[in-house]
Amino acid sequence: INASQGVFDKAAVGILIAMIMDGLDGRVARLTNTASQFGKEYDSLVDLIAFGLAPGLVVYFWSLQHLGKTGWLISFIYTAATALRLARFNTHDSDEKRFFTGLPSPSAAAFVTFWVWSMHEFEIQGSSITIISALIVFFAGLMMVSNIRFRSFKDFDPKSRVPFVVLIGLVMIFSLIYFDPARVLFLMALGYALSGPLSWLFRYRKGQEKWENIIEDPREEQEAERDSISIYFAENPG
Repeated sequence: INASQGVFDKAAVGILIAMIMDGLDGRVARLTNTASQFGKEYDSLVDLIAFGLAPGLVVYFWSLQHLGKTGWLISFIYTAATALRLARFNTHDSDEKRFFTGLPSPSAAAFVTFWVWSMHEFEIQGSSITIISALIVFFAGLMMVSNIRFRSFKDFDPKSRVPFVVLIGLVMIFSLIYFDPARVLFLMALGYALSGPLSWLFRYRKGQEKWENIIEDPREEQEAERDSISIYFAENPG
């Protein structure tokens, strides 16, 4: 609603609040022992609206509407990519807890939303940079459905000893966010969105990655191969 009225800063703050709540709801459910399959599916529906539909509409009203039907299509592709990312997260169990497969939907939403917010703070009209906005939205959607790994930071234990330098860094980051939230949050989202592709390129140069694995998950091929072997032995017990 705010985006349709041109109030993009309030729209961005609303999505930011949704990100904070998304980081808390699962922890609260586990602490109170109220986690359920219904809650998991309902959470995915809320995430689709908060991190797929809402950012897509924000960037559309700010910039992509000036591309006509092409802008509408790009926003739709981003929302559809968010739905696919959430579906894969719910159905794909990974033993590697340190990494996400594909850019998480809240991070993609942060990248798109804070781009609009920061440019709005610079008083830059979305109609003047429609191509850049379209590329950013398309990149965010592509990263969500890719197999590029992004650090999850789930291995970080706040109960363990934290170096003093890290504490100083956190204080500086929160101070910068307080004084200039739009631009600092966008730079943080940009850095995280680029961290996955840059790490992938580094591993590719070392021969640890293949181009075809960006979209096609090699683990799915291994599972299909194991299933075919199991079917063969089931049909040929001798």
